[in-house]
Amino acid sequence: MFRTGSILLLLLTFFSFSVYAQSGNQITGRVTDDEGSPLFNATVYIDNTYTGTTTDLDGKFTLSGLPAGEFDLVAKFIGYESQTKRVKVAGNAVKVEFKLVPSPIQSAEFIVEGTRAKESTPMAVQNVTKEEIEERNVGQDLPYILDMSTSVVTTSDAGAGIGYSGMRIRGSDATRVNVTVNGVPMNDAESQGTFWVNMPDFASSANSIQIQRGVGTSTNGAGAFGGSVNISTTDLQDEAYGEYNGGYGSFESWRHTVKFGSGLINDKFAFDGRLSSITSDGYIDRASSDLKSYYFSGGYYGKKSSLKFITFAGHERTYQAWNGVPQSMLDE
Repeated sequence: MFRTGSILLLLLTFFSFSVYAQSGNQITGRVTDDEGSPLFNATVYIDNTYTGTTTDLDGKFTLSGLPAGEFDLVAKFIGYESQTKRVKVAGNAVKVEFKLVPSPIQSAEFIVEGTRAKESTPMAVQNVTKEEIEERNVGQDLPYILDMSTSVVTTSDAGAGIGYSGMRIRGSDATRVNVTVNGVPMNDAESQGTFWVNMPDFASSANSIQIQRGVGTSTNGAGAFGGSVNISTTDLQDEAYGEYNGGYGSFESWRHTVKFGSGLINDKFAFDGRLSSITSDGYIDRASSDLKSYYFSGGYYGKKSSLKFITFAGHERTYQAWNGVPQSMLDE
């Protein structure tokens, strides 16, 4: 036999469950492509909120515990155009169907090659981003842009970082530091070193630089024994652009750099270029430098493939700040 208080408690409990059930509104539905195939792991969420979910293998989704009201429900999936639907929830389950239309994605180009290390590669690696390169680039040779990197020591015959410059990684000289540009080796075939003076202002055309300390991933010979420097050049720019960078520094050092690009033409072609001129009197006597260089790239970008042509060169005229002849030898 129930007492009056027990009956009242049961009624209150049932009433509370009824209220909770009415406030727990649901939105269910399915996300497919334009041919009706389900899209697994598509994102479905209520706009301007943190409420969302992902679809299952059948493209189905459920959003529960929603308050009554009208919401903008958004469905997204990579490679497809996102879709938004206005949904009204008022105490019952609402079913929503999304059919997403494929959308081409123009992403930055990438090169599949064996000279770059990944996060899982068991070696000491440091990546220098485009933003870091631009911040450090004041017209000096590329080794000086990497001067703040771990285990890197740089030298300059002229004393100002313009002209003949070199670098060591973990104590290994230029003959044991392998340098590649987009996977192509830059080390001289005879001396095994890299003459940065022949690549003035190349940092202005670099998109990223990876430094591998010690024996690295490069397959380009014994030059990778001490370390590797892998340079990736400018990637695809969707919009046309033009840029000038100029600077003046100590010892009558001047830098003039002009960069330009066509952007993506007819969604298929793109061209980029750079012209540079750097001059300096140098820190020591007879250490002047007059450096000029260019960089040009042109590419065709198809739906499933791309073809790119890159050419660059440098011309240097330097005074004799290196291997000077001592007075004693002149006297003899």
